[in-house]
Amino acid sequence: MREFKIPGKVQAKQRPRLNLKNGRVYTPQPTINYESYVKWCYSDYAKQEGWEKPLENAISAEIEVFMPIPKSDTKKKKEAKLSGKIRPTVKPDNDNIAKSVLDALNGLAYGDDKQIVELKVRKYYGVEPYVYVKLIELEG
Repeated sequence: MREFKIPGKVQAKQRPRLNLKNGRVYTPQPTINYESYVKWCYSDYAKQEGWEKPLENAISAEIEVFMPIPKSDTKKKKEAKLSGKIRPTVKPDNDNIAKSVLDALNGLAYGDDKQIVELKVRKYYGVEPYVYVKLIELEG
């Protein structure tokens, strides 16, 4: 099992864009930046934990996203959000969150994202924004 934290606000995977001047398709810069940051965070944990090789077998992935609480919320509403009674129903969508995190880990934490056979993405409110990733190797 490999667990690590990505501090900061999550960035969803954005769709590729088309440059109308030259007809080329490109990945938006915020997506490139976030995926590079995820790779850096994973690599930092990998050095500390001694994760030298990518996982080789089927993987269950769990992603927990902690989103910032709006400053305009009342004290009562903030408490309800921190306790989990109120959960975020705002963007980014869970599928785009998973795509940005898992694509960044492709070839680094595991050989290919086809190894992901189970996926859970949960969103919560937290004091500070961050993403917590857990990769569980199922076979082998």
